Amino acid sequence: MGDTNRMGQLLPAWQPPPRPQAAVLQGQHCRLEPLDADTHAADLFRAFSGHDGLWDYMPYGPFSSASAYHRWVKDHQARPDPMFYAIRAQATGHAEGVASFLRITPEAGSIELGHICLSPALQHSIAATEAMALMMGWAFGAGYRRFEWKCNALNLPSRRAAQRLGFSFEGVFRHHMVVKGRNRDSAWFSVIDSEWPALTEAFSAWLAPSNFDAQGLQKERLSDLTRLVRQASDPAL
Repeated sequence: MGDTNRMGQLLPAWQPPPRPQAAVLQGQHCRLEPLDADTHAADLFRAFSGHDGLWDYMPYGPFSSASAYHRWVKDHQARPDPMFYAIRAQATGHAEGVASFLRITPEAGSIELGHICLSPALQHSIAATEAMALMMGWAFGAGYRRFEWKCNALNLPSRRAAQRLGFSFEGVFRHHMVVKGRNRDSAWFSVIDSEWPALTEAFSAWLAPSNFDAQGLQKERLSDLTRLVRQASDPAL
């Protein structure tokens, strides 16, 4: 027992989970579709157009034309890591955002959610929250142990979003990257498999129709439902 504690918990039944495949993830408010230039690029460019601030913390963008964005999607759509999804809002039928699985490491049971770009139409919507929950649900359902979120430490909206979704703040990696010629310190967050059952209940309660009034306003905030699951507070917030 002493050696077990000294060297870490034994995982005798551990098996690396599968890598994500190009399959649709269907929710009530959104549909996650493997990103495809011919299917999604025009919709997405329209949704992002005129909102160059969406790209401030991205390693790419903004895009000067629909054709430039189409080429970028074409170049990235078939990559296994990052593996991109288009987020199609059920209410409009249009693709209005993008997210991806990345840094996919089955041998460690670790996977990250990133490259999140939500159009103004999708931001702060039920569909956007459901999209993140669908991706988390796929990862833990497949057997991943750790689900990560990383962002520029200066990106306070992203840091707030991570904690709202139940991610625990783990610290800031200083001088982690150089992005668009600028230093990037990265804030790290995670959810681990033992926390997912409680977060599943939180998402189910928040997404329930009874949690919204006739105007579509939430009665209970998701951040209140996930607060007890989060293991650390973010001093930047």
